[in-house]
Amino acid sequence: MEKLVACVQKRPNALCRLICFPWAGGGTSQLAHWGRLFNDSIEVFCIRLPGRETRLGEPFAKDMASIVKEVTSVLLEIFKEKPFAFFGHSLGTYISFAVALHLKEKYGLEPVHLFMSTAHSPNSAVLRGLKSVRPPDDNNEFLTCMEIIGGNYELPNNEDLRRNMALTSKEDARIFQTFLFEKAEMNIPFSCDVTYFYGSNDKIYDAQGWRELTSGDTTFYELPGDHFYLLKPFNESFLIKHITICIENAGL
Repeated sequence: MEKLVACVQKRPNALCRLICFPWAGGGTSQLAHWGRLFNDSIEVFCIRLPGRETRLGEPFAKDMASIVKEVTSVLLEIFKEKPFAFFGHSLGTYISFAVALHLKEKYGLEPVHLFMSTAHSPNSAVLRGLKSVRPPDDNNEFLTCMEIIGGNYELPNNEDLRRNMALTSKEDARIFQTFLFEKAEMNIPFSCDVTYFYGSNDKIYDAQGWRELTSGDTTFYELPGDHFYLLKPFNESFLIKHITICIENAGL
C-alpha cells in the first residue's frame, strides 16, 4: 500500500478516510500534507500514480481501467474497513469518479461524500468532445496547450524539468482520453452528497451534470483563483473546514 498511497499523518482511530486524487502531471506532496491539517476524525490518503516520485522507475499507467484496478485491488479492504470520502482535482476528479463507480457497481461500496474540483461532469457533452483532442507531440507545444484540458501551468525555465513535466503530463492526458462513462437514461449511480469546487478565474467547466449523478445533495462553491486555486492558503483553509463539516455531518 505504501507504493500507491502517501499518508503523512496516520490516524488509526479516525472516523473516516479522505482519499485524494491529484491533477495531471501532479504528485502527492500538495494534497498529502492535508493529513496534518484535518482533525483526528479524518485520515488522509493521497494516491500516487506510477511513473513519478517513489514510483519513478515504473512504467506509466496505460489507461484509466488499469488505475481503477490498482486502486481498488490495493485498497479494497481499506474501503470496507470504515467510511471513506473522495477528493479529486482536474484529472483526479475523473479518476476518483471512475474508482467510485467501480466500487459501487462491483462491491456495493460508496463514498460518504464526493468532493470534485475543476472538471467537467462525467456526463457532459463538452467532456466527450474534449477527449477527441489529440495532445501535441512537441513538448513545448504540449505544455503551452495544457490549458485545453484545464492546466494553467507556471512553466519552469529548466529544460530537464520542462521535459519531465511534459512527459508526465502527456501520459496523464492519455489516461484522461481513456476515461469512459455513459449514463443510462434512468440510472443514478450514487446516493451520496457531491460538492463541486472551482476557481473564479479558471476556464468555464460544464459541471451542472453532477446533479444527475446522485440522489444526494449537490452544491457548488466558487473560490478566488485560477485552476490551482486550492493551493492558495486561504482557499486551502476553506476546503479543510468545509470538507470536515461535510464528513462529520454525514452521520458516520
